[in-house]
Amino acid sequence: MTLKDKVDAFLAENRIDADSISFDNVLSFFLSEMKNGLDGKKSSLPMIPTYQGIGEEIEDGAKAVVLDLGGTNFRTCLVTFRKGEDPVVSDFRNVPMPGSEGEIDKDTFYSVLADNISRLLPFSSSIGLCFSYPATSLENHDAVVNEFAKEVKAPSVEGTQIGSSLLAKLREKGHDTSSCKISVVNDTVATLLAAKARYPQNVSSYLGFILGTGLNIAYIEDVRNIRKIDQKGSNMIINTESGCLDIALGPLDEAFWKMTENPLSHRLEKAVSGAYQGHLAEFVIKEAMKKGLFSKEFSERFSTVSPLSTKEMSRYIEMPFNNDYALPAIVGSDDDAYVLYRIIDSIIERAGKLAAINISAAVLASDSGKDPRRPVVINIDGTTYYKTANLENYTEYYLYKHLTKERGRYFKCVKIDQSPILGAAIAGCMN
Repeated sequence: MTLKDKVDAFLAENRIDADSISFDNVLSFFLSEMKNGLDGKKSSLPMIPTYQGIGEEIEDGAKAVVLDLGGTNFRTCLVTFRKGEDPVVSDFRNVPMPGSEGEIDKDTFYSVLADNISRLLPFSSSIGLCFSYPATSLENHDAVVNEFAKEVKAPSVEGTQIGSSLLAKLREKGHDTSSCKISVVNDTVATLLAAKARYPQNVSSYLGFILGTGLNIAYIEDVRNIRKIDQKGSNMIINTESGCLDIALGPLDEAFWKMTENPLSHRLEKAVSGAYQGHLAEFVIKEAMKKGLFSKEFSERFSTVSPLSTKEMSRYIEMPFNNDYALPAIVGSDDDAYVLYRIIDSIIERAGKLAAINISAAVLASDSGKDPRRPVVINIDGTTYYKTANLENYTEYYLYKHLTKERGRYFKCVKIDQSPILGAAIAGCMN
């Protein structure tokens, strides 16, 4: 048996290679979980109604005050919409996210928010807020804060309604908020809305897809299909929380999941996202060592690169001969180099195929993209998607093969700068 045969057998046996993933079967399961989530039945996908529609047109000259709360940065600005032109972002300010430099209470948190938009309130009473942390959307376009990521410490803010709390703080500071309206959206929904802002015509639908540290997709659903709520209107954006899909993969994935903090949750995310790809690759490489696929010398050196990051994993595929990078520096033989490349590339290709299934499920659920003149615009955000070697290419390859050639659905993948800001602005103007 050749080395290639041994590697092929190892990857296939553990379902690490893309060929071991049935596009049709996983897509069918995805769509079934989406429907169950919309119906209020048991599902691994939350399918969160956002109460945010997509049909309203933005008036020429409309302005919105925007707050973008995500990561360790808090951004504020004014966005102006002009018919036939790209939205204009002005008076941009970027400060540390409140709570990122030490724990703060809710009064301080909302004071920081209010103080940073006070300069913008004379220009617009429409406020859009992108909140990139877990939150529950409400019918009045507000949202209840569920929790913050570890880098932000503001526990007393959890459980509060972020929009109404901000307006209350503005009133406390002497601002007239009688004409103010505020809309709170998460980053995936904002990514979708940004596509509407940039591509307002000749489009059948929009998707917002994020593949960075995490994984998620938002799409537009017919309100009649959201049976777990009683809501009027024609359409609504659904936040699928697609990273939660309880997908069945191979034995090494099962073993890897058991090592994570919550083994039963976010299984699709753990196979695809940037937070996990490097760690998964390290785990698979170590298993390959046990099977004798690597030399003793490489196995001894490999411990020096632990923990393996997604960035270093990607660098090996991009520049496998650059010894300034961690992995090329420890590879001694061509055989070791070949096995290492095949394992890492297989993990990336499989992630691309799973990402394509995720996107395809949303396109099919939205019943759009049938006319090639009016494609679905897919706004894709996230450094993992664009910075991981070949991931973007693999994703678009599987989309074209399975979504367009086999199912006759047409799409246009785009990357829109400042998506959270543009999306929040359009939400602020629409509601």
